[in-house]
Amino acid sequence: MRKYTMVLVFIVALFALGACNANNNNEDTAKDDQVDTENNTVTIEHELGTAEVEKNPEKVVVFDFGMLDTLDFLGVDVTAVPQMNVPSYLDKYTSDDYENVGSLKEPDFEKINSIDPDLIIISGRQAELYDELSKLGPVLYVGLDYQNYIESFNENTKIIGEIFEKEDEVDEVLADIDAEIAEVNKKASDLDKEALIVLANESKISAYGEGSRFGIIHDVFGIASVDKNIEESTHGMNVTFEYVVEKNPDIMYVIDRGAAIGEEASAKEVVENDLIAKTSAMKNDDIYYLDPEVWYLAGGGVISIQEMIDEIAQSLE
Repeated sequence: MRKYTMVLVFIVALFALGACNANNNNEDTAKDDQVDTENNTVTIEHELGTAEVEKNPEKVVVFDFGMLDTLDFLGVDVTAVPQMNVPSYLDKYTSDDYENVGSLKEPDFEKINSIDPDLIIISGRQAELYDELSKLGPVLYVGLDYQNYIESFNENTKIIGEIFEKEDEVDEVLADIDAEIAEVNKKASDLDKEALIVLANESKISAYGEGSRFGIIHDVFGIASVDKNIEESTHGMNVTFEYVVEKNPDIMYVIDRGAAIGEEASAKEVVENDLIAKTSAMKNDDIYYLDPEVWYLAGGGVISIQEMIDEIAQSLE
């Protein structure tokens, strides 16, 4: 009888131990699931709010061409873009492989809603629509801080790297870009020249200075500005050709807005007139027409900033 009792006790103990282990395993699994959930979500504080995004989101809508070129460089697939005025170097995104969600200024909210996006990426042109877009999915704002251009660019790129688990690739390309900028700075420091940046829009021109939309030329690449008092404005400070002659820049950088938005290029005819012929820039053949798609439409992307560096470096040769 004692033997049977001992066997029974032993069997009960085994069942209890098994149940205990099962509970422990369930608790461990629950903990692992919690960790996985935490590790698979990225919470990003940005200028307009907070975005909680699952890592490697599948349905991505992109309204910033700079971020689109960064995603393209990193090999990240996107679902939808505004297919109006897409830079030619990103023209694959105008194909039927991608959903068309309107234009940069006028998103197609109905189409976005039908996509049910996991992430919507916007910048300054869509800032006023943030609340409305936030009703359709997580929204990440990646507008550039022009007064801290390279820091802002680096931060935005690292955020993309974190979301899509491309941190190593991002660190590598940012290091390369820093090295290329240092080389341009060296060339700029060896020059004793001052530059003026102008946007040509039909028959008018506007000037951009330090801390402006195109101020990266002065602030990051280190080329001195011919006028320290240019008013900061998205559309630049309206100036006359007489103003340009008065300032007499050694170098002029020109961006053709019409060409950027699909109209016929006209900046050269507008800028190189009898008045501008009096400037050192034109006399010395130092007027440079920058790629309007890169500077006006994109900017702030890995591909576009490398193109910017190349164009400015070539102008300093």
